[in-house]
Amino acid sequence: MPRVSVSDAPVDERRRALLAEERARLAEVAALLGRGDSPPEEREALARSVEQLDSLFLLVVVGEFNSGKSALINALLGERVLDEGVTPTTSRVTLLRHGPAPAREILAAGLERVTAPAESLRDVGLVDTPGTTAVLREHEALTRDFVPRSDLVLFVTSADRPYTESERAFLATVHGWGKEVVVVVNKADILDAAGDVARVADFVREKASQLLGFAPAVFPVSAKLALRGKTEGQATLLESSGFAALERHLAGTLEEAGRFRLKLLNPLGVGELLLGQAAGRAGARLALLRDDLEALEEIEAQLRLFREDLGRDFRFRLSDVENLLLEFERRGHAFFSETLRVGRVFDLLNRERIRDEFERNVISELPKALEGRVAELVEWMVDRELELWRGLTERLARRQAAHAERMIGRVGAFEHDRARRLEDVRREAHRAVESYDHHAESRRLAAAVREAVAGGAILQVGAIGLGTAVAALATTTMADVTGLLAAGTLSVVGFLLLPARRRQARRQLQESVKAMRATLMARLHEAFEKELARSLERIGEALSPYTRFVRAEGERLEAQRREIDRLAAELQGLRARIEEVGRSA
Repeated sequence: MPRVSVSDAPVDERRRALLAEERARLAEVAALLGRGDSPPEEREALARSVEQLDSLFLLVVVGEFNSGKSALINALLGERVLDEGVTPTTSRVTLLRHGPAPAREILAAGLERVTAPAESLRDVGLVDTPGTTAVLREHEALTRDFVPRSDLVLFVTSADRPYTESERAFLATVHGWGKEVVVVVNKADILDAAGDVARVADFVREKASQLLGFAPAVFPVSAKLALRGKTEGQATLLESSGFAALERHLAGTLEEAGRFRLKLLNPLGVGELLLGQAAGRAGARLALLRDDLEALEEIEAQLRLFREDLGRDFRFRLSDVENLLLEFERRGHAFFSETLRVGRVFDLLNRERIRDEFERNVISELPKALEGRVAELVEWMVDRELELWRGLTERLARRQAAHAERMIGRVGAFEHDRARRLEDVRREAHRAVESYDHHAESRRLAAAVREAVAGGAILQVGAIGLGTAVAALATTTMADVTGLLAAGTLSVVGFLLLPARRRQARRQLQESVKAMRATLMARLHEAFEKELARSLERIGEALSPYTRFVRAEGERLEAQRREIDRLAAELQGLRARIEEVGRSA
């Protein structure tokens, strides 16, 4: 098998262009992973696989312990370079390289280099990995970390326990990295008949096909017999080992065009896998953000409903104020009907007496009642605002609890930022509730209502109060009427004028109360609408950091997913062109 590195391939413009394109595309993948919060081991795996483009071809041997991986490598080399045994003998990833003399060197934790003067190692680097087994989990981790660097994987299973569940799971991992796999069923010599060997091979091929989606090359061999046949010069043993078919397949796979193809497909498969994982993370986060957006939309819908309900309830409650004025007007009409008549003509000359009666019988408790109704409105408004804040706090707390359940075991930068902003908003809402001074807020709102009404030119309400203002207006109307009456005399003209004066007084009172009622209702509406807008604005300000984060993250993740889709499509097209070059060579 000749030495393999893409730099060793003949100068070919198509291959050069493919190599340049692959480097460029994988650099984009690396940049995308770097901008996100992909795990460091993913970025390192991609970087190591790209480095392999200029390195010796790596044939990596994987499988469970005691499947005969070390024996298989010794048989491939034709000499006993690695230790063999029935217990886990490989505790490190072992890189086998050509050297003038046998030697061992620890390169790093979990990594060892073994050199041997075997001629086949001049062209291909062999990698022996710890067994994939639950017995030594740290060994399995070493194997999984090294698989992304492989150019071709020999997956070794044992004829006495072929294709176990743990082997199936590990083969799925190998396939996920986009690696080409050759399956070796070792220890075929322990089976009694050739039919048994064929049945085991067919079983492994069928199960692997179900997983991979295609039938891999499966070779039943006896590494033990092959090594004996090579070292002892016994052709019969070598032939009966089944090793020749495996070696012919490897030699054909590693022809010049095949080597180039596998070299380029190695990092390409890694890039595709990592893009898929990045797409999965982005999709999961977008799903989480969609839940957040739905929660925000629900809050906004609740705020709209709150505004509608409050407006409807306010109009209903405001009718109580209006009814007081209507009742005042009714009493005024009755007073004028009773007072402005000939039988009380002498009383009408006493302006002060008439005014006192008007204030006692018509105005009566109006100022106090009116102030009481408006105070009830203020209290109701303050209670509803506090209720709104409490509802927001509870809604955010439920959202935070739901988020915490989904974060179990996978807290990352994205989840942390999102949770922090959610907690900030929840804390702000909670602080608003805890610091809510009901009495101070009632006084502030009452003052705001007074100022709004005063702005409507209903006397100086801010100074004398709503009820007093209405009473003053009514008294002024009465003064105008009594003034007109006092200006008359007890003449025939005066008697004739009383009905007209009565109609004029009632009309004037009606018009005054109507104008006052319209202005008062409008100003009260304006004051409470302003307070409602203020409450909703404060809630909007409290929500805004979380809202901005959710929407900004959504836009960022959508852009990232579009970039992932673009890169995935480009890598898929590149894979097709690499395969085409491999077939046409």
